[in-house]
Amino acid sequence: MKIDPNSPADLSAQIATAIRDAIIAGELIVDERLPSEAELAEQFQVSRATVREGLKRLAAQSLIRTQRGATGGAFVNRLSFEDAYSQQITTSTLLLSMNAVSFDTACEARYALERACAPLSAHRRSADQLATMRAEIFRQGQPGLTDEAFCASDVAFHRALVDGAHNPVLSYQLAGAVEAMQPLMNMITFTARDRARILALHTDIADAIEAGTGEDAVAGLSALEEETRKLAADVFASRAAKG
Repeated sequence: MKIDPNSPADLSAQIATAIRDAIIAGELIVDERLPSEAELAEQFQVSRATVREGLKRLAAQSLIRTQRGATGGAFVNRLSFEDAYSQQITTSTLLLSMNAVSFDTACEARYALERACAPLSAHRRSADQLATMRAEIFRQGQPGLTDEAFCASDVAFHRALVDGAHNPVLSYQLAGAVEAMQPLMNMITFTARDRARILALHTDIADAIEAGTGEDAVAGLSALEEETRKLAADVFASRAAKG
């Protein structure tokens, strides 16, 4: 593991990158103890404070864990897909907001990914995941439900559909699509949405998942995408007319 002391990049960031690359390359394996701060400081020719800051960066990414005591130190962590969800959601949200991704682009990506999950979910979903979808549909039909609560239920419904595929890689990739893109899309369309129409489409999708007919679930998602795009077009047209 090496760093470039002449590089303008922060030294602690370089140390974090060097250790992360070693983990990815398999040079440092899960549960292996890292060299001590003093040893790393000598290896990288930096202060222990700089090493400590680099290790904090790795801990924030859940790549390492620290233990106290005589047998303590920093150890390579086993990163799970679930542990990485929040980082994926945060990254997706920032990318969408900072790069001014169009509504159509986000909508296209989100539904294309979710349609890939639908046939798998139709055959693999658990009883609990189907029950979650049904519970959210019931919740969405309650009078007096706030827009915020309806949006949260919408996300939970689609999260259950995606997780029903029982593919952790797809669930991880779609964490950003569902839990970052969906709320942003809801913020644009909630004023124009027809809840009864959304409820009917969600019911069609859940029925298809329960029946094991993936093609019908895909068709339901396509209809939901069409409805979402129509709502957005109406909202943008109304804003343009007022502007």
